[in-house]
Amino acid sequence: MGEVVVRVKLTNLVDAELAAAGDPRVPRSVEVDAIVDTGAVRSVISQGISDQLGLRVKRQSTARLADGTVITAGVANGLMFEILGRETEAGAFVLGNEVLVGQTVLEEMDLLVDCAGHQVIPNPRNPDGPVLALRALGNQR
Repeated sequence: MGEVVVRVKLTNLVDAELAAAGDPRVPRSVEVDAIVDTGAVRSVISQGISDQLGLRVKRQSTARLADGTVITAGVANGLMFEILGRETEAGAFVLGNEVLVGQTVLEEMDLLVDCAGHQVIPNPRNPDGPVLALRALGNQR
């Protein structure tokens, strides 16, 4: 599979919530081309993007890179990802100099990778929006 790149809008979630509550300031956001990596569980943003959005690293977490190296890196929360008109809230590792969209973001937005077309597409079974699998516990109805 060749590299798949998708346009993603990243927004500071706290800013967006304040704006929704009437704060006149425009939420900090940025649109970038991101590498899609279905082998990565979590997403990654650069320190520059984190700074531009006003995010703070809240904790350190351990991760294994594609080459097998285990590292400890900062994780910033309060980030909204928007791809193809679908959005989700997620944290992201802060490292490197590229934006990488991992599997959890794709799953939350019910997006699939079309390997032949080198693109990200909405799940054909749910073209109007994400439908996520849940397990009902007990009598939830």
